[in-house]
Amino acid sequence: MIDKINRLKAEIDALKASKADEIEALRIKYLSKKGEISLLFNDFRNVAAENKKEVGKLLNELKEKALNRINELKENLDSNSQENNLIDLTRTAYPVNVGTRHPISLVKNEICEIFGRLGFSIAEGPEIEDDWHVFSSLNFAEDHPARDMQDTFFIQRSPDILLRTHTSSVQTRVMEHSQPPIRIICPGRVYRNEAISARAHCFFHQVEALYVDKNVSFADLKQALLFFAKEMFGPDTKIRLRPSYFPFTEPSAEMDISCNLCGGKGCSFCKHTGWVEILGCGMVDPNVLEACGIDSKIYTGYALGMGIERITNLKYQVKDLRMFSENDQRFLEEFESAH
Repeated sequence: MIDKINRLKAEIDALKASKADEIEALRIKYLSKKGEISLLFNDFRNVAAENKKEVGKLLNELKEKALNRINELKENLDSNSQENNLIDLTRTAYPVNVGTRHPISLVKNEICEIFGRLGFSIAEGPEIEDDWHVFSSLNFAEDHPARDMQDTFFIQRSPDILLRTHTSSVQTRVMEHSQPPIRIICPGRVYRNEAISARAHCFFHQVEALYVDKNVSFADLKQALLFFAKEMFGPDTKIRLRPSYFPFTEPSAEMDISCNLCGGKGCSFCKHTGWVEILGCGMVDPNVLEACGIDSKIYTGYALGMGIERITNLKYQVKDLRMFSENDQRFLEEFESAH
């Protein structure tokens, strides 16, 4: 009896099955009413009285071993079936051709790397924001057009929850919870209610920078902008600053670079002016600093912001903004040499 039990234990340890009917056949062979283990239990009454305790224990262990092994085979089969069900038979057959890193990502990383060399660290924030961080803390008047439904995607009213229209909201969050010196760059996706065309989209990507410390001046801003332009577009790039207006900076300016296609001589791309606008900038308005808990009598700062799509267009001459979000592999393959 003990020899039979040991033989069956060895058999059960070696059991294998890849189909449900094979597992069922093994169950019937060993555990059914007429199975080998059941037959051993029937023969148990013929075992000598002094051996019943030992043999009974071995029989119970054998039955438990068989049950565990059968269940293990079933679990393995179920697991493999679930993995097979994850295969999408409608997808393109292997090997799948892949594109390259998206041009928006390439340019964003390059911008962050350039400002990283100036000591800026990356800060990120939520895309679903409240009115305070997007508008009120940035010195927007209550009747400012940017609050209108024509420009902003509002999710709810009272309190106002919306999709952020710029990454300046990240700057206010950092200023609320940090004290100067603050030197951050804020990349991310933003949303505005615009008609989709070759030159505009309802979402796009921005990079904004903020530097707040003692004695920060407009000269510091101009030097940082010149460094960025030369690193991004080439050492011969020139910049010019034109007076402008933003609620959150004073004084404010728009920055142009010399056209990198014609070298500033004038072409159709720069509308024969020799200059191309790329970003807005200015000194942080004292009202913004005070709203975020920073003493404007001690600290000053500058901020700047640019659309990544705009910079990408200038760098790679992409004529249609919609191509960035069409997920066309042929478009991505054009940027293999940009890595």
